[in-house]
Amino acid sequence: MKKRQLCPCGTGLPEMKCCGPVLSGETLAATPEALMRSRYTAYSQHNTAYLLSSWHASTRPETLELESGIKWFQLDILQASHHIVEFCARYRVQGKAGKLHEVSEFVFEGGCWYYLKGK
Repeated sequence: MKKRQLCPCGTGLPEMKCCGPVLSGETLAATPEALMRSRYTAYSQHNTAYLLSSWHASTRPETLELESGIKWFQLDILQASHHIVEFCARYRVQGKAGKLHEVSEFVFEGGCWYYLKGK
């Protein structure tokens, strides 16, 4: 029997019951936190197409090149409110640990949540 892969976003759920359906386009992220989790999962899987499509057109770059060799391994949601998600994401590059602490802003438009910007 095949073991179900846990979602990289840290909910403890199998990926196919968490971020998988959002990444595949089967469902939409219901909240800014759900979109943040799906974007983290996309970063961990180097899914630039999803990252660009979930980025609001007003702030989206034309292309996105992800750093090679980066391994994302932990996401902690510190706070989530109506349009804001504060998180800390941990990663390793060439054996060295790092973290990204960001307060991200999201916008709801046309029935979808989009990443707008982060500080």
